[in-house]
Parts: sequence; C-alpha cells; structure tokens
Amino acid sequence: MKKRLRIVLAAVGLVAVSVWALVIVQNMFTTKPANLGIREGRLAPCPASPNCVSTVAGDPAHQIEPIPWGGTPEEALQAIRAALAKMPRTIVVTAEGNYLHAEARSFLFRFVDDVEFLVDPEQKLIHFRSASRVGYSDLGANRARMERFRKLFAAAAREQ
Repeated sequence: MKKRLRIVLAAVGLVAVSVWALVIVQNMFTTKPANLGIREGRLAPCPASPNCVSTVAGDPAHQIEPIPWGGTPEEALQAIRAALAKMPRTIVVTAEGNYLHAEARSFLFRFVDDVEFLVDPEQKLIHFRSASRVGYSDLGANRARMERFRKLFAAAAREQ
C-alpha cells in the first residue's frame, strides 16, 4: 500500500511540475499586444474579460480613478518611475513624451501584465491602464497592483 501511495504522489508531483513548466514556457513566448500606446490621445479600452483596470473605462468592473497631479509632466514621470522601481518584477519598457509602458511579472508563473501611464497636463491627471496578456481572470491582481502603485506614487511625489 505504501508503494502505491508513493507512486501516486510521484505522478501527481510530475504532473504539477509539468503544468508549471508549460505555463512558464507559454509566458516566455507571449508577445506585446498591438493595442498598447496612445490612440487618439487615450489609452486603449479594456477588453470584456475581468483582467484589466483603466482610468478611462466606462464600466465599474474595469474603472479605477486617475491620480490628480498639479506638477509638470516630467515630475509626474519621475515619480511614476520611482514608484515602479519599488514594485518587484516590474520594468519600464517604453517612455515617450507623456507616456510610459512597463511590464509586471507575477511571482510564481511569470505571467506578464502590461502597465501603461499617460500624463494629461491639461486635465492635471495621470491616467493608467493595467491588463493581463493571457488568461481570462486575474483574481483582482491588476486592481491590487494599481492601488499599491497609487500609494508608492504618493510617497515618491512627496520625496520630490
């Protein structure tokens, strides 16, 4: 009986490691979505899936409040970079004008989420969008990330 249990546990372990490896490999080959960047002066809308939040979303499931900002766009981008630097597994990929794109990777499976910022000097707001590249649900990870970012940004802005 003990031998049979060891065989079953070994098989379950092998399946778990295989699934984990498959997910890692899949994530290595995901490509950057074509809808990133500024289109008609705005960030892209969220898809219908619940794995995205955006300050420009019209529906409550995806909507998150922008950050008010009274300083210059350069100061805002500096504070954004400082806050992102304190977020693990997050790197800035693109920074052009008042736009910044970063990639955030999850700890265990290394899922990539795209995080975008657009500083609007006219409205004195920082708009942002955070969306998963793969999967349907993110279990609230993008919303939690951006709420954490909001706190780190406030601290970085105070230090300027």
